[in-house]
Amino acid sequence: MLSEKLEGEVTEFFLPRDFDSFCIGCTNCFERSETSCPHYEKLRPITKAMDDADVIILASPVYVYHATGAMKSFLDHYGYRWMVHRPEEKMFHKQAVCISTAAGGGMKSTNKDMADSLFFWGTAKIYKYGAAVRAVAWNGINNKIKNNIEKKTDSLALKIKNNYGKVEPSVKTRLFFNIMRIVQKNGWNKADSDYWQEKGWTDKKRPWKSKE
Repeated sequence: MLSEKLEGEVTEFFLPRDFDSFCIGCTNCFERSETSCPHYEKLRPITKAMDDADVIILASPVYVYHATGAMKSFLDHYGYRWMVHRPEEKMFHKQAVCISTAAGGGMKSTNKDMADSLFFWGTAKIYKYGAAVRAVAWNGINNKIKNNIEKKTDSLALKIKNNYGKVEPSVKTRLFFNIMRIVQKNGWNKADSDYWQEKGWTDKKRPWKSKE
């Protein structure tokens, strides 16, 4: 519903249909390169779609007060993109949305599961929306809740459109980035420190000041 209201080209993936591999903790992505991940090729179409997107929407139903195992497994594969390692420069210009649904509760913690990764990727603007639908299918949701969802997604779509091309990372993101800059300047992992130096981030360059 939200993606339709944004009125742009949509690339959609479903978990675990489109990606169902567990991170095996080999640490190849950290110590060598993400291309050394045994699931790199399988994950690459989703990675490319996220890098090309203006807006990323992560959605999950609530499973025992948290995101699904499929979503968690998917996000585990991007640990190397956290600011402590090798964040993707394009993320510092993007907007992202976390959406969760539940019969009753758990939306806040589920959205946090997804938002944590988005923040540590350096995503410039993150929105969260949780809906208590009291049903397991759209047809089972009463009209009052459906109308509220329509209004909320209308409002969210408007905010995203109004912020298009204008978002910049928050003060919190910039502060964390600068802490990581000091860490990388001292060099504790060669793959990471080499990456930061190549980007010029250990000097005066910042990822939010230039667009690729």
